[in-house]
Amino acid sequence: MREKGVIFTGYPSDKELEDAPGVPDIKDLCKGAKAAIECVQHIPCNPCEAACPSGAITVGENITNLPVLDVAKCIGCGNCVAMCPGLAIFIVDMTYGDTEATVEFPYEYLPLPEQDDIVDAVNRAGEVICKGKIVRVRISKNFANTSIIKMAVPKEYTNQARSMKRL
Repeated sequence: MREKGVIFTGYPSDKELEDAPGVPDIKDLCKGAKAAIECVQHIPCNPCEAACPSGAITVGENITNLPVLDVAKCIGCGNCVAMCPGLAIFIVDMTYGDTEATVEFPYEYLPLPEQDDIVDAVNRAGEVICKGKIVRVRISKNFANTSIIKMAVPKEYTNQARSMKRL
């Protein structure tokens, strides 16, 4: 089922992610917090481009283009995460610790988790894959009422963990 892709499963396949111009490779993720833009559908959308203060995201004049990430310009601020209506952007930081990395993701449910909560981390399909620890919860009016959750997970789950099981 994973190879069928987002139009069949509701989440992108490994092949779609591999081909997405907004997904950095592992060596770039090991340099610090970077956006991972898992947008794989050519739909009219470009709020991520406007939200990026460093000009790291380019969609272009044709707003059905897939967003392209210039990893060298990305500062990992997370503005794009909150502005993505498809909830398809994450911030990944492989430098968080020796055995843990962090994943920041949009979260639009209540109640919100709290810092230091231990939660079930889930993959793109919503399946529990490991335990995660909430590092930070950001709430900002600038984030269009979307909270950004920063969760630490074991490094081996960094490219799989994309949210948490609702409380």
